[in-house]
Amino acid sequence: MPGDTIVQGENVVKKYGGLVAVDHVDFAVKKGECFGFLGPNGAGKTSVMKMIQCFSPLTSGAITVDGMRVGRDNAKIKAALGVAPQDENLDNELTVIQNLEIYASYFDIPRDIAADEARRLLSFFHLEDKIGDYIRELSGGMRRRLVIARALINNPKLLILDEPTTGLDPQARRVIWRKLEGLKKEGVTMILTTHYMEEAMRLCDRVVIMDKGRILAQGAPHELVNKTLGDSVIEFRPDPESTGETKSFLDLRQVKYDTDGDTFYIFNADPESLLDSLEKIDHQFLDNRSATLEDLFLKITGHNL
Repeated sequence: MPGDTIVQGENVVKKYGGLVAVDHVDFAVKKGECFGFLGPNGAGKTSVMKMIQCFSPLTSGAITVDGMRVGRDNAKIKAALGVAPQDENLDNELTVIQNLEIYASYFDIPRDIAADEARRLLSFFHLEDKIGDYIRELSGGMRRRLVIARALINNPKLLILDEPTTGLDPQARRVIWRKLEGLKKEGVTMILTTHYMEEAMRLCDRVVIMDKGRILAQGAPHELVNKTLGDSVIEFRPDPESTGETKSFLDLRQVKYDTDGDTFYIFNADPESLLDSLEKIDHQFLDNRSATLEDLFLKITGHNL
């Protein structure tokens, strides 16, 4: 079970010249949980990660990692972190095992211990049969698993995953998810950034939703969705000539809805009372489905990811 706070951000601001990338945000990550920063590209997620990693200085505010302060204790913080960056930076001229062993040397881990830990991690990520292969021989999904394995070689107090499954096909993505779920069971504390809402729903104990540098909502994914949207959402795409009729019908019924392009998203409604009537309007698509984090993002920002 998640316990004491391991990462604390207070009134954090990051500016790049005149651009405010992170705008006075507060967050707290508990030991043993998977904590997600969600939002589109440019939301400020990666900027927060770089500050936690001590790669980018704060403009103002404070971040502490396991009691150590970013900007004061940078070397100690970096030694306590495992980082799986979005941009793959494996050495293509080395084998799988060499990539792990050389990375372990940066943390002054004895060679025999590093070799044992590397083999354990390769087994956990189902890469043991690739131990002598060169990086160029691996698939994209295998390389992502190896990047995460490398981030764990120093037994970090905190694992940071920046868009861990971006660019992978659905099958490779689910393999990564299963491995991260296994790490959760082992009590590994994780922070991840993602724009895949399904990924966040599956992996994260708590999330913050960011847009344009600000945190707009935070909490447990299912609780956030149910509190704001209810259990279900009606997604309705009328024929172009029926858009006005749809708006008039919903406004007359005082039904709350949002639109994205030509699609209506109807939340917190009694579906039984609406579906029959919507069926009678000429339409291209009608579905009553479970509400998702992506629906929540649309509701609180007015636009999709």
